[in-house]
Amino acid sequence: MSVEETISLADPVLGEKEKKALCAVIDSGWLTMGERVAAFERAFAKLHRAPDAVAVNSCTAGLHLCLKALNIGPGDEVLVPSLTFVATVNAVLYTGATPIFVDIEDILTPHISLSDAQTKCTQKTKAIIVMHYGGYPVSLPAWRSFADAKGLKLVEDAAHAPAIDRVGSWGDAAAFSFFTNKNMCTAEGGMILARDSAVLCRIRQMRSHGMTSLTLDRYRGHAFSYDVTELGYNYRMDELRAAIGLAQLERLQEWNRYRRELSNLYRDMLRAQLPDVTVPFNPEQETAAHLMAVLLPEGSNRDAIMSHLRQNGIQSSIHYPPVHLFSYYRERFGKCDLKNAEMFFARELTLPLHPALSTTHIKRVVETLANALAQH
Repeated sequence: MSVEETISLADPVLGEKEKKALCAVIDSGWLTMGERVAAFERAFAKLHRAPDAVAVNSCTAGLHLCLKALNIGPGDEVLVPSLTFVATVNAVLYTGATPIFVDIEDILTPHISLSDAQTKCTQKTKAIIVMHYGGYPVSLPAWRSFADAKGLKLVEDAAHAPAIDRVGSWGDAAAFSFFTNKNMCTAEGGMILARDSAVLCRIRQMRSHGMTSLTLDRYRGHAFSYDVTELGYNYRMDELRAAIGLAQLERLQEWNRYRRELSNLYRDMLRAQLPDVTVPFNPEQETAAHLMAVLLPEGSNRDAIMSHLRQNGIQSSIHYPPVHLFSYYRERFGKCDLKNAEMFFARELTLPLHPALSTTHIKRVVETLANALAQH
C-alpha cells in the first residue's frame, strides 16, 4: 500500500447493482416519486419491523415533518441535544417552536442527558428529540417512560442508527438519513417511521404539498384532480434515489456488522498502543458503528494532530461542535451552560470508518495517530 493512498473518513459503497438500478429508472421514463419509492418504503419498514414508512428527500425534512405531524409549533419548547448536527435543532425552529439545549450524560456517554432534561422540563415543554450518537442507541425505554410521565412527544433522530435494536419503534416518530456519509446512502434522502398510523398518514400527505393525490395517481387515471387539505412541503424522494436505496438496503445489515468489527479492531489497537486515547461507549453495546469517535488526551493539540493525519493521507473530522456554540444560536438564545458537551467537543476526534476499509488501513491510522500524538 502506497503512502500516498488517502484513507477517507467515510466512503459510500456503490457498484454495478446501483448503476443497473439507476439505468432501469431512466429506461422506465418515470423519475419522480412512484413505484420504486413505495417499494423502498415497504422494504425499510419490514427491516425495522414497522407496518409502514414514508420516504423523504432528507433526514432534516423528516425531522421537520415529525414535529409538524405531532402538532409542535409556536409557543412550544422542545428539549434537544446540543451535541448533534445542526439540522436536529434547525427542524425545531422550522416549526416555530423553541429548542431547549440539554447537556450530554458524560464524556464517555455522549447522549442527551435524562437528568439534565428533567431539570429543563417546563409547562411549555411539548417534545424531546433524542439522537443516537455514532450509531449507539440512547436508553429508549427510559426516555419513553420519561416522555409518557410528562405527557411529551418523543422523536428519534436516527440518522446514525439504521437497522439497529429497536431504534425507530420507541419514539412517537423517527427520522433516518441516507446522506452520502451514512451507513447506507441515496446521495440525499431520508425515511420516517411513526407509532401512530394517523401521524404517518399526515406525514405522507405533508411531504407533497398537502395534496390528496399524487402525480402518479393522476398519470394512471386513478384521479383527475386533487385537494390541498393543509400546508405541505416539497419533501418528496425521487425514483432515482429510491432505486439506489433498494440496492443499498440489501447490504445494510452486512455493512453494519463489518463496521462493528472495524470499530472493535480500533478499540483493541488503541488500547494496546495508545491507552491514553479513550473510546466512548461500552464496547458490548449494540451499535450501527456509524462513527469512530475517540477522545484525545487532555491538552492535545487537536488541530496539529489532524494536520499531521492529513499530511499522511488520512482524513479526520470532529463530531460535533455543539449547536449552542454556533454564532446564530448564541446570538439568538444566549449563553448555555453545557459543560459535558463542551468538554467532549474539546477532545473529540473522528477517525475513518466505513466498509471499504481493511485491517491494514486501521493499523495505518492508529500508527499515524500515535506518531501525531508523540509530536503534538
